[in-house]
Amino acid sequence: MNKILRKALASALVLGALVGCASEEDTIVMAPVPVVNSEFTPDSVWSTSVGNGVGQFFSKLSPKYAYEKIFVASRDGIVRALNPDNGATIWQIDLEGDVIARLSGGISAGYSKIFIGNENGEVIALNEADGTLAWKANIGGEILAAPATDSNMVIVNTSRGMLIALDQATGEQKWTISTEVPTLTLRGDSAPTTVSGGIFWGTPSGRLAAAIVERGQLIWQQPIGTPQGATEIDRLVDVDAQPIVLGSTLYIVGVNGHLTAIDLRSGKPAWKRQYSTATDMAEDGRNLYLVTEKDHIAAVDARSGTEIWTNTQLEHRLLTAPKIIDGYVVVGDTEGYLYWIDRDTGYFVAQQQVNSSGFSVGPLALPDGYLIISRNGDVKKLTINK
Repeated sequence: MNKILRKALASALVLGALVGCASEEDTIVMAPVPVVNSEFTPDSVWSTSVGNGVGQFFSKLSPKYAYEKIFVASRDGIVRALNPDNGATIWQIDLEGDVIARLSGGISAGYSKIFIGNENGEVIALNEADGTLAWKANIGGEILAAPATDSNMVIVNTSRGMLIALDQATGEQKWTISTEVPTLTLRGDSAPTTVSGGIFWGTPSGRLAAAIVERGQLIWQQPIGTPQGATEIDRLVDVDAQPIVLGSTLYIVGVNGHLTAIDLRSGKPAWKRQYSTATDMAEDGRNLYLVTEKDHIAAVDARSGTEIWTNTQLEHRLLTAPKIIDGYVVVGDTEGYLYWIDRDTGYFVAQQQVNSSGFSVGPLALPDGYLIISRNGDVKKLTINK
């Protein structure tokens, strides 16, 4: 059975959703928690909570630091603005009304607002100062990725293959770009990236798409993965990761495809390397860091595509996307462990079990520490005690 499907099945079982069946030979064995002699321990600055978190649902609902506030949200519609120094609530709003909120895409910030999408096909704009509703727009199609902001617009990628731009002040629709959606895709969408008047995003059909922000004009699509195999499962090629831009080069990776470096001036690949993942990457200006479909963590030189190291000790632990925190690569897992990895060697530097409910997203870097949010909605600010 395809490795991506096996991982999807394992994820579904962990999340309590029945999506298929697997034979005994397809059973996934989660690697044991590695033994790590931690070089440091975290100090807790404050803790609080937000609703019931995201529970055991698929979610990339990440916190956001902007306007000198921390914004957190729960799937059931609670949105809070927190004081970064002490965790005190600046404002709180409950977006659940006649319909379950099902918040899933966000949080993004811009134009003195924050923007959140949901599985009901709504984009919600809240005033950052007091949390009052600025506008709400129903665009159809689940919104599973964070919106982008550019040129006085909020731009969202939906599960129906539609990239939609909304006026940041009113929510009025400005333009729409439609891309192909295969019959079978993974759950998840690529968050768009904007740079120099262009917008770039991955598609379920295995392509990186590029358009002009102002006009919503599609200018090119670059294949990242090519469908291969006899079944639709084997032919999955979703590009769900958010594109990364370093200088004049864009980096993108997909399922059953390639990690690809694309020259923004020509739109042509500079290099390709065989990696497969549906999660976002991290970068530190020189290297790219990614978690593969088997939960192997890899570091790749951004200039040449040369693999620097691979850490395979967390196989099938359902890792979050990697983050760069205090100079380390950090991932969380389904059992609530955080792992700190040396960027140069790939060796573990520290680990902690922070919350047994597990993580759906990695930690958020803050100017004076980092923030974690667990699946059950616990929110903590911590610093490293070296």
